[in-house]
Formats: sequence, structure tokens, C-alpha cells
Amino acid sequence: MVIETFLQITMQKRNCIISLILILVLGIQTNLSANTTQFYQTIRGKIIDTESKQSLIGANVVILNSNPFIGTASDINGNFRLDKVPVGRINLQITCLGYEPKIITNIEVGSAKEVILNIELIESVTKIGEIKVYPKTAKHETLNKMAVVSGQAFTVEETSRYAGAINDPARMVSGYAGVTGDAEGTNEIIVRGNSPKGIQWRLEGIEIPNPNHFADEGTTGGAISALNSFMLCKSDFYSGAFTAEYGNAYSGIFDIKLRSGNNAKHENSFALSSVGVDFSLEGPIHKNYSGSYLINYRYSSLGLLDKLGIMSFDGVPKYQDGSFKIVLPSQKTGTFTFWGLLGKSSIDAVEKTDDESLKLGEYQLNSNLGIIGLSNLLPVGKKSYLKNTIAWSANKIQNKSKLLGDNNSMFVAVNENYQKSYLKYVSTFNTKLNAKHSLKIGLVYTNLSYNVKNINDLKNSGISTVSLNSDGSSQLFQSFVSWKYRITSNLSVISGVHSTYFQLNKDYSIEPRLGMKFQFLPNQSISLGIGMHSKIESISTYFVQLTDAKNNIYTPNSDLKMSKARHYVLGYNNQLGRNLHLKIEAYYQDLYNLAVENNPNSRIVLQDLNSGLAKYDFVNKGRGKNYGLELTLERFFHNNFYYLLTGSLYEAKFTALDGVERNSRYNGKFAANILIGKEFKTSSKGQNTLGLNGKISFRGGQYYTPVDLKKSQDAGETIYTDNSSFSKRGDNIFILNASVNYKINHKKTQHEFKLEIQNASNHKAKIMERYNEATHLIEDADQLSLLPVLSYTLHF
Repeated sequence: MVIETFLQITMQKRNCIISLILILVLGIQTNLSANTTQFYQTIRGKIIDTESKQSLIGANVVILNSNPFIGTASDINGNFRLDKVPVGRINLQITCLGYEPKIITNIEVGSAKEVILNIELIESVTKIGEIKVYPKTAKHETLNKMAVVSGQAFTVEETSRYAGAINDPARMVSGYAGVTGDAEGTNEIIVRGNSPKGIQWRLEGIEIPNPNHFADEGTTGGAISALNSFMLCKSDFYSGAFTAEYGNAYSGIFDIKLRSGNNAKHENSFALSSVGVDFSLEGPIHKNYSGSYLINYRYSSLGLLDKLGIMSFDGVPKYQDGSFKIVLPSQKTGTFTFWGLLGKSSIDAVEKTDDESLKLGEYQLNSNLGIIGLSNLLPVGKKSYLKNTIAWSANKIQNKSKLLGDNNSMFVAVNENYQKSYLKYVSTFNTKLNAKHSLKIGLVYTNLSYNVKNINDLKNSGISTVSLNSDGSSQLFQSFVSWKYRITSNLSVISGVHSTYFQLNKDYSIEPRLGMKFQFLPNQSISLGIGMHSKIESISTYFVQLTDAKNNIYTPNSDLKMSKARHYVLGYNNQLGRNLHLKIEAYYQDLYNLAVENNPNSRIVLQDLNSGLAKYDFVNKGRGKNYGLELTLERFFHNNFYYLLTGSLYEAKFTALDGVERNSRYNGKFAANILIGKEFKTSSKGQNTLGLNGKISFRGGQYYTPVDLKKSQDAGETIYTDNSSFSKRGDNIFILNASVNYKINHKKTQHEFKLEIQNASNHKAKIMERYNEATHLIEDADQLSLLPVLSYTLHF
């Protein structure tokens, strides 16, 4: 309820939105004066071997079609530098003797900041002179070279360019095949029909808690991402059949990387938007040392929107976050990296009668997040490296609800407190035995501490019910080994195994993984991925307290085992041209050991309860299956134009204790997306640009279980209708997102004005039904209304 209130837009304020558009257009017109001065920038970076992380000497770096010619070679440390590069977009080709050539396309060169690239090359299996190897465009390749199916790399520019993404990786990937977003406005995503609970977030190689503001217990999303796009670099997203390195996930994985700051020049950014303001600072730690720092702080007071009358809500949501990365190279002990992410958000909301004469409910949500890590990357010989990371992370969620009682006074109906902290140690050793064989071994230790409590008095009886009250700690142990065998330059096999042991209930899982890629033509390949995967539940689930017929309190879920899945993926890739790529994937997921309510007459499945405390007695006797076909046709950004067409046909089913197969909550059955954009040069030198982007999404509605109004009113909370689990389906969802941005390059500065509009057509599909504890009525949960976000960014 809090998030929906937070994001609700009033249509009667349409004139204010139009005014914002006019302001943006006026800013563009004011700056459309011709700029006859040519600005230049520096491109520099480092070239390394992708497996050993060793520097590559003498690699040639060339800007394609540059006139006059611009090129250089890497030095003894693998560093390269290109000066006097004209502002605009360029394509970079990298070649090195004994390595596969690479082309990096569509690099945006601005006047304010140097372009710093860390480029990894793959050693060629083919002997010199045996076969001519053509450069490969690296756009769609994942950073993790062990992954051959269901993976997609994404860049910071894409999170900014795709309409409706609002610089959020989760919203951005909702345009990918097999991925759909939350129509009510949070950034939770559904991957191949799986619950958002199955998503895993990783930062700098470490699994982290939910990195979103206004997050509720058990969720993996929120209203606003705490991961600021200014801090990110190229990262990976996976939708299934993960390599052996990844554990404790069965749905999807975000493997997010933080970029390093400029180690030679101090640079800054400032951004002001309709939802907040932030600052970024980066530069060298001191002269003649290659260390660097990167720091960002962001603060939001959405009261500004409330005062302007653009948004309508009873409470003012607030959030702030900060992130940093400090790189400290050393002569003998490798490179140390100190990094972190901190976030805090809160909202106090009030629900009133339609005439606002009477207060019906008060809601408070506080959500805090903290992640701090220290990593060390140490070269071992000339073909190996060892990476060790120790990290501490924590999240705290407080949720309190007050309702109007019979005596017209407010009483505390729900009081929830969830505090969790994680101490993690990760050690990975990677070695390249030769050009054909590489091996990666890893250990992951997690100490989980928790203090969780849930007390409610939903009927104002004066007697509180304790559903959760536990504190303590437990350990999770994981290990993995991956072996990549490049049989030929066209055929690779990746095998491995991941193991997990959960000390709390002595549960363990051993999970073999297998991947294969065969490039049967220079531009076509098929790939295969097979693997077993598992995930422990949210810690609060294990300590839920229930009362039996004799009023004895017991904890039924303390022995709950991991939910598990077997993934099977078959993929086909066709590089139709240098800038056009086709991908088709078919998949089948066999879900087992699913937690379902221990009641033959119940159809409650834990994975479909996507938020809050699951107050049920669960057993691991549920089954499920997801299968589908996905298609992606992508024209990479070239000649100032791109498009991305994705489509999915799929089914998601589950079976509870009654043995009847039903649609799962997230069985949307189909999804289609069209993303398209064009960039126009608006100055004589092509240094100022106007960008127009759009996204059209159409997908099937989710299934839901009807609410039993009478039983809900008697219990004071949501009670679903018996024998009708997921028998109703929400409306099909249509979303039109649009964005316009204008970039102005001046000497040593760059300005960007941007307007993004989510659900520009203001469609209002019915998603599902909810019981409102304050009004004691059933209400429709509708699609997020039109939402505009106006921003200005200055780089200097």
C-alpha cells in the first residue's frame, strides 16, 4: 500500500506535466545555436588477458574510420592512451598477436570526462596463420566468459538510454526476452515465470541484500534503486542455467560491477531531478600513484513534487544513499579495493475517507541498507590470479501500521522489525593452464546474524499475537569449481559443480552444471546449458511462530529445506550483420522441493508470496515447471539509431499437496517489447545531440486468488477464498514509455537535459485484488499511472 501511494500520479495535474515539457523544449531551443569549436578528449585504459588478468604488451588500439588516423599500442604495463579524439561516438578495434581481435562499438566521447576502458582479450586457440580470425563485436558478450547461455551484458549508457529505465538496471532489463517488470511501479522483475524472490543481487562479486529503497521483508525490489548509475560499469544479467560460480539463486542474477575512478584527473558530476539531487567526485589519490577514488552521494526530498502538485500522496517519501570505490594498487601484494553502498529510506503515509474528514490508517516504513567490502586481486605467476574479498552487509526494515478502532482512536495493528547482517568471505583462484584450458575454484563463507520480530493485534483485542521473535546467527558454506575446455576455436565446453551447506538446519545441495557452445559458421552458433540450482528462504520464514489447537506455540519451518530447480536451455545466435544480432532460446525449468502449506486443502506456495512475513506451516513437497521460447532481435546503436525487439511465449505452473497442477501467480503466458531510439546531431561539429527513445510493452496479466471478504473482515487481515487459488487473471498490460534528452558539450563540461515518462498513455490495467485493513473493503490494485521524471546533469 505504501509503495502504491508513493507512486500514484493524479491526472488532473496534466497541465503541470505539459509545462515541464515546455521548459525542456525551451532549454533545447536556447542552446541550439551552432557550435563551431571542435572539442577533443582522451581515451585511455588497460588491456589484459581475460583469464589470467595479466597485462598485454604491444596490443594495437585503433579508432576505426578515423581521419586523420588515430591509433596506438599498449605499453609494458598494458596501458594505452589516445589523445585528441574528437567529441562524438567512435568504434575501437583492438588486436594483439596470439589473441582474438575485438571491436568495441558506439563509445560515447564527451568533452567533460576522459573515457577509461579496461579491455580483456581472449587468447586464440588457432595457431598463427592457420585460419584468419575476424574481429568480434563485444556488445552482447557477458563479462563472465564461463557463461554461454541466458546471459546478457549491459552498460551504464543503456540504463540511461532505454525509455522508462530511469537509470535503474532492474527496470532496464525488463525489456529483455523472458523478463517482465512490476506493473504497479516497483522495480521487481519476473524472470521466466519465476517469483521475484528468486532474484539474486551481487556487487563486486559478493551476494548482497536487496539494494533498493522502500524495500519490504522478503522482496528483491523497491520503488527506487540505491545503485546509482554514475557508479556502475559494464555488468551482467543472467536469466537461467547459471555457471558453477553462482549459487543460492534459481531465477535470475544481477552481477553488478562498480567502475573505478579516474586515476589521473579529478572529475565531478552534479545531477538535479524531480526526485532528488546527487554529487559524484573522482580522481587520483595523489600524484605519481595509480590509485583512485570514486564517491557519490544522493539525497531525495519528494516533497518538491508534492508542493508542485505533480504527485498525490499522503506521506512524503524520503531517501538518501552513498557509494564509493577506492582502488589502491601495490607493488608486491596486488591491488586492494575498498568499496561500499549505504542507503536509507522512509515514508509516513496516511489513509483517509474519500472526503478526507476521517483518518482510517497510518503507515510507517523504514528501510536501511549497508554494504562495505575489501577486495584484493593478486597475480600468481604469469597465468593465474587469486582474489579474496571480505564484506559486511546489513539491512533493517521496520513496518508499522495503525488502524482506526471502534472508539475512533488509532491502535497499533502491525509492528514488524527485521534486522539482518551478513559477514562474507569469498576466495577465488583462476588459472589459465593453456589457451584451451582454464580453471576457476572458489569458496564462499557467510555468517548470518538476525534479530526478527513480528507482533500484531489486528482486531484491537488488546492481546498481541507474536508471529516472529528470534535472534541468533547461522552459517552458509558454498564452494564451486568450473573448467572451461576450448576444444577448438569454434567449440567450447564448460563444466562444473556448486555445493551449498546451510548450518541452520543441516541442509545441503550438490549441483552439477554443464554448458556448451558450438560456432558452426563464422556468424552462427548454438549453445546448451544444463544445471541444478537451489536457494535458501528468507531467514524470517524459518522462525515463524504458530499456535496449535491446544494454544501451544511452535515453529513449524525450522527444518525447511532449500527450494530447487533443474534448468535446461538451448540457444541459437546469428550475427546477421556487424550491428544486427538475432538470439533464440528455448528453456525448461523443473522446480522441486518447493515450500507449500502443509494442508491438503491449501494451495499456498511460498515463492508466490512475494513480500511480508509468510505465516504458514510449510513443507518441501511442492513442484513446478516453467517452459518457454524467447526471441531477441537487436540492432546495436549504429549511425545514431538502434532498436531492440523481444518476445516470449511461456507457461509457469505449480502443484501443491492436492496434486492438482495450476497456473502460478507469475504465469503471464506472453510478453513483447519494442525499444527504439534515434540520436540527432544539432551542431555543425556534431557535438551536441538530441535523443528520442521509446518503449512499447504488451504482456499477459498475472493470476491471483480472490479475497474472501467476510473471513478477511473477521480476521482483520487478508484471507483468500478456499478452493480457488490463482483462478482469476488480471488484465493484459500495455505500457508506453518515452524519453527525450539533449546533450550539450562545451570546453571541459557537458550538460544533459532529460525528460522520461513512464506509462505515457496512462493505461490503468487491473493487476489483482487486495483487502484494505483500514477500509475493510476489497480494492483493485491497478497499473502505475503516468509518471514523469525531469532531470539535469552536469559533468565537469
